Amino acid sequence: MITIRSMTLDDYESVAELMRNTPGISIRDADSRESTARYLERNPGLSFVAESDGVIYGCVMCGHDGRRGYLQHLIVSPEYRRQGIAQALVERCLECLEGLGIYKCHLDVLKGNEAAGQYWRGQGWTLREDIDRYSKVRRGGENA
Repeated sequence: MITIRSMTLDDYESVAELMRNTPGISIRDADSRESTARYLERNPGLSFVAESDGVIYGCVMCGHDGRRGYLQHLIVSPEYRRQGIAQALVERCLECLEGLGIYKCHLDVLKGNEAAGQYWRGQGWTLREDIDRYSKVRRGGENA
């Protein structure tokens, strides 16, 4: 049986392994243990894992800026997909954001990841066509 619970820093190695083993997931230097610790501390109780018998099969990281929520790294192991786990993880995040008075949430999908785009559209999310995202890296190169 899969249980969904809040993600803690103790989950980092399992989540990092899940990320490394999932095609279509981009891992950056900002996904380090130290950065993840800061993220979880800044956004307490907003990121979740799905586990069974102590093994993590899914995760989602969620944060906010006080006005909008942001989802990152929604991942479910291939053998556990199509069981509603991803939807349950996202719903937990959205419920928590709503409890904070945040009613809009954004996420990024890598260009060319058609499966992810199809999934999100199927879940009622809308592809924004009115904005482009720009990034500036001050240190660390392209993988920052």
